Amino acid sequence: MAKSSGLGQTTLSVDDAGGTARDIRNDITNWQMATPRGVQDTTGVDKSANERLLLLADMSVTYNGVFNPSSNRQHDVFKTVPSTSVARTCTNTVNGVTLAGELLFSDYQITRADSGELTWSAPGALADGTVPTWA
Repeated sequence: MAKSSGLGQTTLSVDDAGGTARDIRNDITNWQMATPRGVQDTTGVDKSANERLLLLADMSVTYNGVFNPSSNRQHDVFKTVPSTSVARTCTNTVNGVTLAGELLFSDYQITRADSGELTWSAPGALADGTVPTWA
């Protein structure tokens, strides 16, 4: 596969609080994923350049979209974020490659803009210590 855009070939599913995967890509307008690694500076005073060690792996996502209160859509998935403490499987497939992880969502923000738009945002972070790996 050659270079790709982010158009068309994206699947985004998130488990609801009961553990059922819900395809909510139609409610998502934009998103970001990150898979950072911790870094420890190990530079001795005898060096003129930095030395580092890679530490723990992590994963985070932030989904943003248009509010949809229909059954099994984004509001059903995220409405329990403030009242439950369950990890949710998030599966992000972009142009045929998939990154999945068990994430804890720490917030479910709903915004009504002065123009009348009703949007939402939900940030999640790795929950279970499994190194995120692209498949």
